Amino acid sequence: LQHSFILPLIGIDRETFPSSLCMVSPWMENGTILKYLNDHGRANIDQLLSEISKGLEYLHSQNLVHGDLRGANILITNEWSPCLADFGLASLTDPTAATTTSHRAGSIRWMAPELIDPSRFGRSFARTPATDVYAFGCVCLELYTGRPPFANLSETAAMLRVIDGDRPDQPSSEHEMSGMIWQYINKFWAQDPATRPTAQEVARDMAQNFVSWLATQSPAPSEYIPEPDPSDSDAVWWAE
Repeated sequence: LQHSFILPLIGIDRETFPSSLCMVSPWMENGTILKYLNDHGRANIDQLLSEISKGLEYLHSQNLVHGDLRGANILITNEWSPCLADFGLASLTDPTAATTTSHRAGSIRWMAPELIDPSRFGRSFARTPATDVYAFGCVCLELYTGRPPFANLSETAAMLRVIDGDRPDQPSSEHEMSGMIWQYINKFWAQDPATRPTAQEVARDMAQNFVSWLATQSPAPSEYIPEPDPSDSDAVWWAE
């Protein structure tokens, strides 16, 4: 995998833990995106979400499902960009069928309803591109609020709410979430996985949201550059 918003894989370590294979990646000294937002504020959340969505779009284009997308698994590079990390639950998938692992580990609060109770949806447990898109919707909420979905509820209560089709309310805080992104989030975590957008559509939506956010920002003052002095022999003048 080679992408600006994906943590590179250096190799596999077979010796540190003989009973397990370990993926080795570069150390990211800036830590997680949650730490970054806590340290630097949330002014550029929409840019970060757009970049994260591009990383997810790339993963899915390679027929890979991340499987555990959440703030703790998104790191910040030395260039201050986000990169998706922790591919311990990632799996190959046939884009035309839900054929992934039956291993049920994962982070409950970011899990789509069909992962929590597959039988209710008439399917077996399978991580799919649609479950990643659901988790991305949860990441959007998490980055804006600094808290996981249904943070005020126990995991069991949160699971029951998700299974019944309930979702967290739109947050109201100093880091106001626009109506546009809230509309997108509600598409991302739709109850029916078949109605959720693809990662490509998510990336398009988040790029549009970022452009809309940029349009609301005050333009930076232009740098004054004096015109060259015509008497200056070192000045170069171009004319058509």
